[in-house]
Amino acid sequence: MTASKITVLVVDDSSFMRSMLPRLIGRDDRFEVVGTAQNGREGVDQTLKLQPDIVTMDIEMPVMDGIAALEEIMEKSPRPVLMVSSLTEAGAQATIDALDKGAVDFIPKALDDQERNVMKMADVLHEKLAAAANSKIASELTTESKEEPPKKAEKEDVQPQISRM
Repeated sequence: MTASKITVLVVDDSSFMRSMLPRLIGRDDRFEVVGTAQNGREGVDQTLKLQPDIVTMDIEMPVMDGIAALEEIMEKSPRPVLMVSSLTEAGAQATIDALDKGAVDFIPKALDDQERNVMKMADVLHEKLAAAANSKIASELTTESKEEPPKKAEKEDVQPQISRM
């Protein structure tokens, strides 16, 4: 029996990255890219529609940036999000913000750095995707039911009880 593949949604405004990341991810049989989105708003919408196991997210995008999209995904349909951006470097404010808002990890695009270029780091990308799939957020998704969360209890009119002595 074969295990099901880990599904991935790629969110990036660069058509080059929307083309290359799925190819890189697809080199590893554990993963299947189920869709792409070109901005954060599309990323949120596609996440809600496709329910991928993992989302890769750029930061700087039109319409809605990656940080705002990350926040909305974590609010509406929490799942592992791996930030893939030229702004994500260890210690960079964007990285700290993304991790603080719920991203599980980051990988820099570093397209101008041949040593750390994401296109040459397919193994690192696969390792980070696998780790994201095994993250706490991912395990919570598989153990929770797919039912709608219970609604918050509404405030009831409570009549004060007068005790008689």
